[in-house]
Order: sequence, then C-alpha cells, then structure tokens
Amino acid sequence: MQPPEKEEANSVADLATWSPIIDFRQYTLYPGTRDAFIELFDKELVETQEAAGMRVIGQFRDLGDPNRFVWIRGFPDMPSRKNALVSFYEHSATWKTFSDRARSMMIDSTDALLLRPAREGSGFTLPPPAARPLLESAIPAGLIVAMLFQLPAAADEALHDFFDRSVTPILVEAGASTLGSLVTEHSPNNYPRLALREGENVLATVLGFRDLTAYHTYLTALGRDGRWRTDAYPALVARINGRPQILRLGPTSRSQLRP
Repeated sequence: MQPPEKEEANSVADLATWSPIIDFRQYTLYPGTRDAFIELFDKELVETQEAAGMRVIGQFRDLGDPNRFVWIRGFPDMPSRKNALVSFYEHSATWKTFSDRARSMMIDSTDALLLRPAREGSGFTLPPPAARPLLESAIPAGLIVAMLFQLPAAADEALHDFFDRSVTPILVEAGASTLGSLVTEHSPNNYPRLALREGENVLATVLGFRDLTAYHTYLTALGRDGRWRTDAYPALVARINGRPQILRLGPTSRSQLRP
C-alpha cells in the first residue's frame, strides 16, 4: 500500500484540464421533477455520452430555482462536437430508450452557451472519468457559483488582464477558489438540432466554495472590501452589459466538477 503522500501525488498527477469546447446548459424542468431527472441523468446519460466522444464535466441543482438543472459538457474540438452529438442523439440505443422520459420532464432545454477557456489553462481541472463518484455517493456539500457576464464585444486581452489583475485576486482573498474562466466560442453551431444562444458575448467565471456558509462569508468579505466597492466592481460594471447572471449550483452526487 502506498503512503498517503504518494497517493496524493498520484491523484494530483491524474488531474487534467477539460475541455477546449464547452456546452454550458440550463434546463427548465416541470415542477417536482428535478430529482427524478437527475437520477435518470446520472444513472443513464453520463457514461453513455462519454462513450460517444464527449466529457460530462459537471451537473448541478440550481439552488435559486427548484426547477432548473444546469450541466456542463466538453469536446476536444468543433468537429468532434458534431460527431459526438450525432453519435449520441441519433444513433445511441440509450437516447432512443430514455429520450421520451427525459423530454417529458423538460419545459425548455434551449438555454445553452457554447464556450471555450478564456486563456490557456483556464478550463476545468478534473480527475479521470474512471474516478467519477458512484450514483449512491453522498451529495457533496460544496457550492459552485457561476457568474455569467454579458459583454458589449468579444472578450479581448485587455478584459482578461483586468480580471486577472483587478477582480480575481479580490474574489480569492474573500474566500473563493477559481475553477474556470470561459468566454464565448463563436464557431457556428454545427449541431443545430440543439439550440444555442448565438450572437452573444459572454464571460463565465466559475468559483468554488466549501459550502453555503463559506459563500455567505465570502459575500460579507466582498461587501466590506473598499477595493471592491470603490474600484474593482464599478470598473467591472463599466465593462459589461446589464447585471451578471449569478447561479448558485449544488453538484449532484456524480458531478466531477466540485470545489
């Protein structure tokens, strides 16, 4: 048996950054169906999608909306995205078997963004798929917070520099861990059977917290930070359109993206 420090080193070495192309999807479900939808998704639609050539990065309950399910999947590139989606949605026995049941619980599945890492290394760092928790695993206590900023134009290096220099350090100092930074991928939707929110410029910053209490502590720290109130936040507001969408997300028992 390996010593704990060796096991930990191996675990860190197994981590990899996913993915160059990302679908960020928000589903509105019929009231009272979310737990059943998550059970179906986690049991039947994770490994089977990955077998078709994609990576299921994370799946979540929206803590602010009991009827919303949020999930993220990744692809190596745009051609692989098309091939994987065709393989799963048009040819897989799994989707043929469970699609009617899944759709019966959905009001809307068209709220979806096509994203890419904002910079090299700013994608999601995950263990290998084989390390995914089992269906019967406990629901983790950790909290994911996704902040979606609408931008007046495509994100550029100046905006990334501003975030790296003036925003991210304050968020981390207040108690957040940064899990990913993404921007819109402007390639045309190469699988139009699944709608995307095209024509938008979005910056998505994904943060992690130990639990909901840690998140509230973080909010308090931000509110008390003069740099945030008088400098960073006003400068951020001047660079975006409208107010950001802030999603507080609880990972399901099988989600690999967690704090």
